[in-house]
Parts: sequence; C-alpha cells; structure tokens
Amino acid sequence: MEIILDRVKEEKKDVLYRLLEYSLFEESLNDGNEMNNDAIFEYKYFDLYFTDNERDAFFVREKETNKLLGFVMINTYMQKCNEGHSIAEFMIIPKYRRNKIGKKVAFECFDMYKGNWEVSPSYGSDSAYNFWKKVIDEYTNDDNKLNDGIFIFNNK
Repeated sequence: MEIILDRVKEEKKDVLYRLLEYSLFEESLNDGNEMNNDAIFEYKYFDLYFTDNERDAFFVREKETNKLLGFVMINTYMQKCNEGHSIAEFMIIPKYRRNKIGKKVAFECFDMYKGNWEVSPSYGSDSAYNFWKKVIDEYTNDDNKLNDGIFIFNNK
C-alpha cells in the first residue's frame, strides 16, 4: 500500500483532534492520560500546530483512495538535544497496523527533516517501544542510542 503524508490544514483540525482523542484514549492505559468531565482528553499544545512554524501535523492517507489511515505530529521540542525534531504524536488506525504503514510514515518523516531526532515511545507500552526500536534500528542501521527511554539519532 502506498501512503502519502497530507499536511493538516486549519479547516481540518477538528478531524485531527478526533484522531488524537482516539490515540490519547489508547495510550491512557499506560501513561495515565485522564479525560475531563466532558469526556475529552485535553491536549495543551494542539492549537499551536496551526500557528507555530516549529510544529507540523500530517494525515496519513492511502495514495490511491485518499483513505485516512492515521496521523503524525512533529515538533522541535527536544529533551536531550539542543535542536532537532521529535515525534510528538503518532497513530496508525489499528485496522491498518502491521502492514508496514507506520514504518513508511516514520521513514518519510525522518527524511523530511534532517538532523537530530528524538522519539519517545508511549510510556509503559511495550508494543510502542518495540515498534520504534525496530523502525529506528532499521532506519539508522543501528546507529542510535536510548537515553532515559528516548531514542536519539542524527540523520544528517
């Protein structure tokens, strides 16, 4: 399956937020995300993805049909490096997982932004850790390190 990354335009941010809610719900089992009394998982920095040049959000779509398969949110918030990019949020709809779509998306994101990268798998999720370890090891040919649960590499 061929995929494309489609930059989320402000008029579609409600669609992104709904997808983000699914992701935050799924992660809540491990990372302690709490929903508010309106049954919403709040995401403090969400609106900045439409006003801040250092944040990008993309829908993941099937190229041929334009079907929505997931999303990725990238920013420049770094915990270990002075500058670079990090995967803030990443989700492939469960029905489409295990088809190498996530790997393709990650590789495309890494190729879009050269330099330092930090990727923090969802806290407490063995499947997220294993996914990112496998993807990053392959992308970097094992030239990466793990520091306090954060994968770090440079692809200059």
